[in-house]
Amino acid sequence: MGGPSRRGNAVLVAATYLTVLAVLVLPVLLVMVEALRTGIMAAWRSLLDPDALSAIRLTLVVTLVATLVNTAGGIMAAWLVTKYRFRGRGALVALIELPISVSPVIAGLVWLLLFGRQGWWGDWLDRHNIQIAFATPGILLATLFVTFPYVARTLMPFMEQQGREAEEAAFLLGAGFWRTLWRVTLPDARWALLSGILLTTARGIGEFGAVSVVSGHIPGLTETMPLHIETLYNGYQTVAAFTMAALLALIAMATVLLRSFLEHDFRKASS
Repeated sequence: MGGPSRRGNAVLVAATYLTVLAVLVLPVLLVMVEALRTGIMAAWRSLLDPDALSAIRLTLVVTLVATLVNTAGGIMAAWLVTKYRFRGRGALVALIELPISVSPVIAGLVWLLLFGRQGWWGDWLDRHNIQIAFATPGILLATLFVTFPYVARTLMPFMEQQGREAEEAAFLLGAGFWRTLWRVTLPDARWALLSGILLTTARGIGEFGAVSVVSGHIPGLTETMPLHIETLYNGYQTVAAFTMAALLALIAMATVLLRSFLEHDFRKASS
């Protein structure tokens, strides 16, 4: 009994590692190799191109703002749905999770329907010289939508497990809402919060679908890193495209590794 079982486990482990290597590791290695095909200096010069620098800058700024906004919104949403019971709570949880199930392209089309020149508010925005679609505000709105659930969803299980006893005791001792939140609730959930922030960051940096719809693909103005990769590749600038893709992959891997490191520390501290 034990022998076949061990052999079966060994086959399963080997198959899992082979799948991970073939599906996840090998493509990243191929991207790195292609980026360095003509040398590291050529790759470096492609990143110093003004359009490339603009794409990197826009991606980082939009991701930073979206992460800050959705961190605050996610904390409030998680607090509301875990600490209180009210009519419509289930519907609110479903709305929080909506961006995970809805195609990002649909989200981008919704923003165009609202803020595009032919959209519901397009005439009013045009009269007041306000541009949202095909500009940075539209890219930010799209990124906010697709990255909203991550902080809330990582905090909700921890806040649910906490209960309300500690917060109620703090309120009885005279602590206000913000003091209770920062001194009582969030310290116990800090690892979940950091994990949600890192997931939000990684998702925002790599977002393509919704941003592609609302950005207009204007090089040097409204192209983020993923959009710039597509522009370079379609223009047969393969080295520059793979170099930007390699940079994007490195940022994503660093974010995931940091998240894994924090989770490992959290489990070690809890044991």
